[in-house]
Amino acid sequence: MSEKTALKLHPGDNVAIVLVNVEAGAPLSPFDIAAQTQIPRGHKAAVCAIREGEDVVKYGQIIGRASTDIAPGAHVHVHNVSMAEFDRDYAYGQHAKPLEPFTAADRATFQGYRRPDGKVGTRNYVGIVTSVNCSATAARLIAREAEKRGLVDKYPNVDGVVPIIHGAGCCIGTDDEAFYKLQRTVWGFATHPNFATVLMLGLGCEANQIPLMLEVYGNPPKEQFRYYTLQAEGGTRKTVEKGLEWLEQALAYANEATRETIPASELTVALQCGGSDGYSGITANPALGHAVDLLVRNGGTAALAETPEIYGAEHLLTGRAQTRDVGEKLVDLIHWWEEYAAKNGSTMNNNPTPGNKAGGLTTILEKSLGAVAKAGTTNLAGVYKYGEKITAKGLVFVDSPGYDPVSITGEVASGCNMVCFTTGRGSCYGNKPAPSIKIASNTPMFDRMNEDMDINCGTIIDGVETIEEAGRRIFDEMLAVASGKRTLSEQLDVGDAEFAPWQTYAQM
Repeated sequence: MSEKTALKLHPGDNVAIVLVNVEAGAPLSPFDIAAQTQIPRGHKAAVCAIREGEDVVKYGQIIGRASTDIAPGAHVHVHNVSMAEFDRDYAYGQHAKPLEPFTAADRATFQGYRRPDGKVGTRNYVGIVTSVNCSATAARLIAREAEKRGLVDKYPNVDGVVPIIHGAGCCIGTDDEAFYKLQRTVWGFATHPNFATVLMLGLGCEANQIPLMLEVYGNPPKEQFRYYTLQAEGGTRKTVEKGLEWLEQALAYANEATRETIPASELTVALQCGGSDGYSGITANPALGHAVDLLVRNGGTAALAETPEIYGAEHLLTGRAQTRDVGEKLVDLIHWWEEYAAKNGSTMNNNPTPGNKAGGLTTILEKSLGAVAKAGTTNLAGVYKYGEKITAKGLVFVDSPGYDPVSITGEVASGCNMVCFTTGRGSCYGNKPAPSIKIASNTPMFDRMNEDMDINCGTIIDGVETIEEAGRRIFDEMLAVASGKRTLSEQLDVGDAEFAPWQTYAQM
């Protein structure tokens, strides 16, 4: 650990991050000031006087406004900082720069599953996807009976049987964006490359009709997709029996898939941060950003999401937009969220969460500036609706809430075949069918939750490695996990209950 007890991130900042728990009167090295009160590690201290109404600045950017006079050495947090609205210069595309891709000889590879339609999976699951909550129990019963009979054990190339169930699908309008969002999400999982084959189960009379999805999206080959409804099959028991008959054939089909050498350009990685703290924006997130730069230079794709959690930092992305249209799509999403929050009696600053604040994050502006660091430094190549198929290569953005299970559900539905999830407070998230690598922002939490954290980036603040070194470690772990290495959440069998579509419709 460095002798420094506080760190200023940008010459223009008027606050510094406190690196250790400090007591009142303790020096805030290297600044010639002392802490006025006890300040927890990861929180902020003023490095100069900040007058009431003045901007509070971190990362060289506005994170709030002083709600009272703040003396040097004072703890800077929710008690003396309020949310600040400010004008952003979107500078569409003005900071975009040519990509420097790796040569063909230097590009990385992994061992993945090439599907008949050309898509690539990092896992080889069999899925049972429900169109509506009314068929959820039948899906669970099929998966449970398969486990009881040890069916998967007979097929060593199959990772498991995953029931994808949810609480939606009926008593909603079927001709608006809210419904299309649900439809895209369900269909995105039903055709995900980490599933070798899928059975879709419906009740039969629901609003989210399976034939309607086939009409919109097309009918996949019989080996890769079947569907039944409980009403047509004669009820729950008969549907479960028929599902088990299908499952025997499906497992045999899936077992024929084998891993082969695949270029890293076929990786599409969902980027997520949850349970963030004051270290997230200076350790785990920028390290993941460096890994993203490596992935993009290899021809791969990384999907940033959580639209409310780029609020106040979106100008850092629009300046890197590949085209003005891409940048404007992102700003349109920001305006939609402002209206959505106001319509529901909320504000954008209702995020950060209590855990984020306990970890030192004061406003959504501060949280967003740290979160955007996951995106690395390459150009923004595309902006997509929730669950919309990603078609661009490079860094893209997928609209979603900041709530992690809902956000990642949208990213996976959009085609992400892996998840990289940074956390400062400690998230125990896992996903099926997409493996989730969990990246800790600080060493104490990593040590405390070492059965859930795959990678520790607290090493950066500990002075053990650089952001670039940690980023290379994350990228190498991406390749290893894509090739079959099991993440800790997979070893704990986390991921069956995390399918959580974003619901913005009126439930009638």
